[in-house]
Amino acid sequence: MFSSTTQLRVRYAETDQMGFAYYGNYPQYYEVGRADAMRQLGMSYKDMEEKGVVMPIVDMKIKYIRPARYDDLLTIKTIVPELPTSRMHFDYEIYNDDGVILNKGYTVLAFLKKENGRPCAAPSWFLDKLQEKNKL
Repeated sequence: MFSSTTQLRVRYAETDQMGFAYYGNYPQYYEVGRADAMRQLGMSYKDMEEKGVVMPIVDMKIKYIRPARYDDLLTIKTIVPELPTSRMHFDYEIYNDDGVILNKGYTVLAFLKKENGRPCAAPSWFLDKLQEKNKL
């Protein structure tokens, strides 16, 4: 298992009339966590694309537990629970600055060849980085 954490602050523009983080922002928060996790592995989505692989989301689930509010400092924990094959599963947990869990969810991304959009296996160089970091 590989996990990483990143933080971001809820901006005023991300809140609704009740002062809560708008529910539609959570997929973007997941993306922030996922992109940062990739960087912590020593690569980025840009690197993947330059090497001919794209990773669209094919499944997502979001569970809202408590609302985040304007100016809350959120901690996004991103977890890769298993070594990917042709798809990669990411779990997410979002906490407020008091350590209270606000949100849980997951995304599943598929590995596709950029040139033709066809499914492919996770690249070996990507798997090597995952295994090197956490023995997945």
